[in-house]
Amino acid sequence: MTNLKSKLQADLNAAIKERDELRSSTLRLTLTAITKEEVAGTTKRELSDDEVQKVITKEAKKRREAADAFAQGGRAESAEREKAEGEILAAYLPKQLSDEELQQIVAQAVEDARAAGAEGPRAMGQVMKIVNPKVAGLAEGGRVAALVKQLLAGA
Repeated sequence: MTNLKSKLQADLNAAIKERDELRSSTLRLTLTAITKEEVAGTTKRELSDDEVQKVITKEAKKRREAADAFAQGGRAESAEREKAEGEILAAYLPKQLSDEELQQIVAQAVEDARAAGAEGPRAMGQVMKIVNPKVAGLAEGGRVAALVKQLLAGA
């Protein structure tokens, strides 16, 4: 069992003992998603810590989207629960880049792409190829793409 997965399992056991319903249900759902990913495909395999982190990221994103949907639908109580679950999962993810840090990385990538001859909105693919490895797991793809579009359009 990977370090991250065993930490999730240990935290689940602690939450159950403490009778923390929100934390235990969130961790159960996350561990289920990890197990589902492990048995997907033709053979069962053990996920690495990076793969487990990707599953947790995906689960956290689901919580954010559900919270937004509930808030728009006028179901504030459900939206609050989804936000709380997302915050629990965020504790297992690396700290996200600040707007300033992301801005610097994207600006540098745009300059690199321009130096290679890419101009305007068509350079988006080239810039994303440069940026994605640098920000993998540290910033949401939508946030990165929006910033790249903004910087390319501003030029």
